[in-house]
Amino acid sequence: MTHHPDLLVGIDHLDDAAVYRLTDDIALVQTIDFFTPIVDDPFEFGQIAAANALSDVYAMGGKPLTAMNVVAFPIKKMDRDILKEILKGGYEKIQEAGALLVGGHSIEDSDIKYGLSVTGIVHPKGILTNAGARPGDRLVLTKPLGTGIIATALKGDKASQEALAKITESMTTLNRVASELTVETGVNACTDITGFGFLGHAVEMAIASDVGIAIHWQSVPFFPEAEEYASMGMVPGGTGRNREFASCRVELAGTIPPAIMDILYDAQTSGGLLISVEGKKAQDLLERLHSRGVEHAAMVGEVRDAPKGGIVVF
Repeated sequence: MTHHPDLLVGIDHLDDAAVYRLTDDIALVQTIDFFTPIVDDPFEFGQIAAANALSDVYAMGGKPLTAMNVVAFPIKKMDRDILKEILKGGYEKIQEAGALLVGGHSIEDSDIKYGLSVTGIVHPKGILTNAGARPGDRLVLTKPLGTGIIATALKGDKASQEALAKITESMTTLNRVASELTVETGVNACTDITGFGFLGHAVEMAIASDVGIAIHWQSVPFFPEAEEYASMGMVPGGTGRNREFASCRVELAGTIPPAIMDILYDAQTSGGLLISVEGKKAQDLLERLHSRGVEHAAMVGEVRDAPKGGIVVF
């Protein structure tokens, strides 16, 4: 474990990015993320991978400044134009974020992999982490769940083009607006929903904040097709691993459809922000999110005193 007085956020609570203080007013936010394609279109894959990496900075309340490409590509087996499209998609999202592409690194590999290393800034007193949730807070989720299940159905030629279009639009959407409104509102905790799934990241927030979390599953936004495909068994392996990781801390209060539980554990790519906000500010934040185009944002639960480090779903 690394400890330093200027390392404001490290790996203690599995936060989304590291934060290092440079001055009393400026701290660096640093993150890296990359993965294999989850959609067939290389340009859209580039957009998704870039939006996913940039999201870690947004989840910390930061502003992305620079980005570096991380690339693995089978250059001897695949057309270089595919790589060009991936990089073009990533570059578009970097520009949309107001950041600068300043380089990167590539290797030859048997599988395509792409992502970004991102550096941003945040005020040391304005950092958002997953450790500040307080009893009485309301929980807001800004994007629908189910991208992993639908992507799995796509690989099995079961997903409709409509479902693919929905998740692509969601995954290519930056969390920039949601982050800006979160910072302006002044919230207590924040994390983005990615590989550990909604319940996995909620468990991390509960543990880091030493609180209990109650989730109203019928209020959680998800893509309708995800429930259909989960019922057909189109569930990725990551979802099962998330269930193994988090289920010991998740209590079900009532009967919840198995497909819904699959969605709640589903590993997400470029998912939304899970925000813990003081109760009296929650409705205002939700209305502002809707007014700025974050249309699927919903109030999905609340923070309680107990069970410490646990989740109740009802």
